[in-house]
Amino acid sequence: MMKENFEILAKFIKDASSETADVETYLFVKDNISKYLLNIDINSRVLKNKLIEINTTLKFEDKEPNEKKSYYEIIYTTVIKVNKKIKEKKELEKIILCDVPTKIYPELERSFMNLLNNSGHPDIRFEKKVDFYKLYNDRIT
Repeated sequence: MMKENFEILAKFIKDASSETADVETYLFVKDNISKYLLNIDINSRVLKNKLIEINTTLKFEDKEPNEKKSYYEIIYTTVIKVNKKIKEKKELEKIILCDVPTKIYPELERSFMNLLNNSGHPDIRFEKKVDFYKLYNDRIT
């Protein structure tokens, strides 16, 4: 059995935010939420002893220049210990940008859905699953 290249030591919601200014904004957003787009951002920082903190941020926002907007964001932190055998930067990059997000995404998405539901949008569904390997490969080419 092949051992994974990393071990997840901790994962938690570092920050969650739901901002809706007032009732008028809520009603406007409720009618226009289908225009909102999901953005994903991943950044990381090396801690010590092969430990890396990875922050995966989901933002759900309106890109249109509207006066009335709501803003939803969650930052999910994962702390991993990287296998000592991993030496190459490329390999490490793939762990941070593909392997870890793929592994934590179902939990992260569930937490984000709860935030959106609790913000008054119970019918929101993200149509497609996020393919982090495809995003990674598209970025390279």
